[in-house]
Order: sequence, then structure tokens, then C-alpha cells
Amino acid sequence: MKKVPPTASAAPDAELTLYSSIRSLVLTARNTVARGVDLVQVRTNFEIGRHVVAHEQQGERRAEYGKEVLKRLAERLTAEFGSGFSVTNLKSMRQFYVLNAHRIGQTASDLFDTSKGRIGQAASDQLAAPEKRPFSLSWSHYVFLLGIKKADERDFYEIEATSQDWTVRELKRQFDSGLYERLALSRDKDGIRQLAQQGQIVSRPQDLLKEPLVLEFLGLSEQARYSESDLEGAIISQIEHFLLELGKGFLFEARQKRFTFDGDHFFVDLVFYNRLLRCYVLIDLKIGKLTHQELGQMQMYVNYFDRYVKTDAESATIGIVLCKKKHEALVEITLPKDANIHAREYQLYLPSKEELQQKLAEWAGNVSD
Repeated sequence: MKKVPPTASAAPDAELTLYSSIRSLVLTARNTVARGVDLVQVRTNFEIGRHVVAHEQQGERRAEYGKEVLKRLAERLTAEFGSGFSVTNLKSMRQFYVLNAHRIGQTASDLFDTSKGRIGQAASDQLAAPEKRPFSLSWSHYVFLLGIKKADERDFYEIEATSQDWTVRELKRQFDSGLYERLALSRDKDGIRQLAQQGQIVSRPQDLLKEPLVLEFLGLSEQARYSESDLEGAIISQIEHFLLELGKGFLFEARQKRFTFDGDHFFVDLVFYNRLLRCYVLIDLKIGKLTHQELGQMQMYVNYFDRYVKTDAESATIGIVLCKKKHEALVEITLPKDANIHAREYQLYLPSKEELQQKLAEWAGNVSD
């Protein structure tokens, strides 16, 4: 009996499925190997730092002595192993050990255990015992983190870079945009402590909020004339960056989402869904002066989604009016205290970290413990 060959349409689909499966395996294997190499480098550099510190503690304490030791050590290591052992790099290794020695006790082995997967501990274990959090980033990540002077801020960025799988470039951008300060300014003192110990935990609508939202990646100039449609189009073209700026758990659903009520058509600029809070997040864009009519309009949008779109299993819809300049008094007098509506400012350039840090210091000084 003659065999019937597979149909022309079925074969490509089957081959595509096979290719996709194998491709996924290869990429996973390569990522695992790369991460293993990264962890070996981090562990090695940590141990080098430990040996340097131990030697300095046993030898002469003069600064000149330490400089000469590092210089001679760098020359000998470079001669045998090549680049990567300059005096600057050795200083980074020493600093890395000094800043993180408290995380290991007598041994570093637990910090680099990859037998259980990516970082050797479950996420819940990391949250329960932040001082025992294992190293899980690349050496390049840690070199950047060494430049963050405040321990709480440094811990926050390490936790977020790990949980969000940030590249070094993404980590630098989040630091430059003052993410820590922008989140801290919308929290009480307990919330700030939580940022340092656990990172950004999203369990209520307020946890999503930061101000301002920094949209420098849109490429729009502060001085240039642009419309709300231009702003929306720029966001859509850079939606991946916008989602990263919004924060954790956001999924993009639609732009200019239309719904009809009582014969009239209404359009929501941007509709997102947050999988952590299990709720819709509606965003309206405003480039002019914020008015009470716009806040009322957003309230209507939220009411519609709550009554006709969301399911009983989902949480209440969140509305955000993203504006160039908000007016606190107007927002306060227009919206009820329990409203799930928020006005938030955006800016098209990276903020000054010094100004954000000053604002945070002033805010903390005005809040009692």
C-alpha cells in the first residue's frame, strides 16, 4: 500500500513547531551556561576581594603600602592571566567584598549555589532573609551597583534588577531616572524600608504609582509643540520602554479603546491590564492644564469598566490622568478620598537625582516615625 505523504500545509507547521521547541531548548541552555559563567566570575571576584582585605588587615596599615601591594598584584596577575586585573578592578573586588561580607558569615558557598536553579534560593526565601540574599547578577551589574553610596538604595536596585531581569543598560536607566526616589516619595517610612528590604511589592493600587513618570525615551522635546495624539503615537512606538517605566505586571491591551453608552461613543487613550492586581488600568493623556472635567471624564471611564467590563473575580479599575502639570488642590477637591483615580505628572527628560534626593530628604523630615 502506497504511503500518503503529509500535506504541504501540515509539514511546514510541524517543522515550525519542531524548530521552535529546539530553539527554546538551545536558548535556555545558552542562558543557563552564561549565567553560570557570570556567577563563577562574581564568586571569584568576591574571593579575590576577601583575600586582598585579609592581607591588608594583617600587613602594614599605611595607605601607600596598600597602593603598592595592589599595583604589584595587578602587574603579576595581568602578566599571567591577561586583562581584567587592573588596580581599578582589584579595588572594585575589594569594595565588593567589604560591602557584602555581612551576607555570608564564614563561607561564600551558599551565595552561589546553582543546584536549585537560577540563584540557589526561592524568591520567598530571599524576601524572608534579605541579608542572606544570594548573588544572582553579572559582575557588570555589581560594578555599577558599587557606585550607589546608600545601602538601602543599592539593595533596592539589586533586588529589582534580579526580579525584573534587567540588563545593565536597563539598570542604569532606572537609576538615572531616580526610580527609587520616585517610588519612595509616594510611600510612608515603612514603605521606604520595604523598598530596601523587598523591592517594589505590588499589592494595592498605590504601589503602582510613581511621580513623575519619565518618558525621555519618546524622543519628544520639552520645547517642541506636540499634540496629545503625538504623545500617544510616541508611546505606542516605544511601548516596551513605556511598560518598563510603568512598572511591574503591566500588559498592554488597546489604544483609543471605544465603548458606547446611551448612544454616544467614548474613547480611552490607553488601556492596560495589571496581572499582579488583576485589574484594568486606564490612562488618559493631557498636555494642557488639568481640569476637573477631565478628572470627571476619567471617573466615568472607570465606572463603565467596573460595571460592564471587569469580572467579579477582578479588582476595581484604576484610572490615571497623565498630565504635564497637575494641580493638587483641584484633584483633592474634585475626587472623593476613596476614588481609584489618580493624576500623575510626566516629563520628557531625566530628572535631577540631586533634586529628587533633596525632595525625599525634606519629605522624610516632615514625617514622624
